[in-house]
Amino acid sequence: MGRLSGKTALITGATGGIGEATAKRYLEEGANVVLAGRSEAKLKETRERLSDYSSITQSVGDAADEGAVQRAVSTAVEQFGGLDILVANAGTEGVVTPLTQQTVEDFNQVMNTNVTSVWLAMKHSIPVMQGRGSGSIIATSSVAGVIGSQQLAPYVASKHAVYGLVKSACLEFAESGIRANAIGPGPIENRMMDSLGEQLNPADPEGARETITGLVPMKRYGTNEEVANLILFLGSDEASYCNGAMYLIDGGYTTP
Repeated sequence: MGRLSGKTALITGATGGIGEATAKRYLEEGANVVLAGRSEAKLKETRERLSDYSSITQSVGDAADEGAVQRAVSTAVEQFGGLDILVANAGTEGVVTPLTQQTVEDFNQVMNTNVTSVWLAMKHSIPVMQGRGSGSIIATSSVAGVIGSQQLAPYVASKHAVYGLVKSACLEFAESGIRANAIGPGPIENRMMDSLGEQLNPADPEGARETITGLVPMKRYGTNEEVANLILFLGSDEASYCNGAMYLIDGGYTTP
């Protein structure tokens, strides 16, 4: 028996590093998984890498589009009979530039992808979970959800907002047996950190990486698999009394 046997999970942002690693861990532990992403081609590639598992399907659409979110939730219900776990993981880093130089378009893009998507996923997943009398919501925030960061004002604001949504959901739906938690990854080996390094120091991205690594007490980036293990725990019954919290996974980055 796997730790998630009999449970169905919807993972948004499923084609990213953390999303795919989480899908793999969930499948290994017996879950049915709905992969949600806006690129059909990337979803196909992700499914091919996970072809050893049969209890998997996909739903194509933008995580900030309400119709697409409704379809993803409906896919879970139609294919697997319900929904037990929501991993609201879709996200973007946005443009690295001073607050005064961010455009309205920059700001709105980050807020839509990082905040509206989480709200919509909660909005349409929670009623299905209420019908089952239980559920677990895990929303991907960031270390930027608890601290500030220069030149990333929209991103920082969005990740603080994700934690706010989690705290509100905790208070509203705990009596329905639904738990809501956020995770706060620090520097992780994936596309987003590569993009940040290139934007912070276009002439020397590796230098930016070395600077960031120097701020981590463990002196390394984390892995997508390490984050997926935390998401696995929070989705499982082992985390039955974990609710309304932010779980940092940052190698000590926020400690100083």
